Amino acid sequence: MIDPRWDGDARVLEAVHAGEEEGQREPWTLRLVMFLRVMAALALLTGLYHWSVVCGIGAPAPEGFEAYTLPYQSATVFFAVIDLVAAVGLWLAAPWGAVVWLTSIISMTALELLFPQVYGGSIWIIFFNLALLAAYLALALLAAREQAR
Repeated sequence: MIDPRWDGDARVLEAVHAGEEEGQREPWTLRLVMFLRVMAALALLTGLYHWSVVCGIGAPAPEGFEAYTLPYQSATVFFAVIDLVAAVGLWLAAPWGAVVWLTSIISMTALELLFPQVYGGSIWIIFFNLALLAAYLALALLAAREQAR
């Protein structure tokens, strides 16, 4: 049955093009997303490492997790949780993921710098985290400048 009010102006629906949105992204935004995905994989690995220490798998002390000092235990559980949460948020490229990840690396840097007795105070971890922070800030600024155009 034909609608008597139809005036012949049919609207044409466009087909859905999978992956087209990916191609329309700007280069710096794409680089930022790729950086976030790499950081998500790294956060996942560090989170799993911290959980393995909690579970006693590959722990530095053969006596188990209970033999460690309370600051070491607290820091290990904190990073076991926050790194895995950050990994999920970074992989999704969600704004909260970057915030959680930044909290994690700044906390690890502060812990290594201000409390070296907990994890040993490795200067390499401090420099690595600061380099990751600088890379993220540079990519985020370039992507934001690109979006403003």
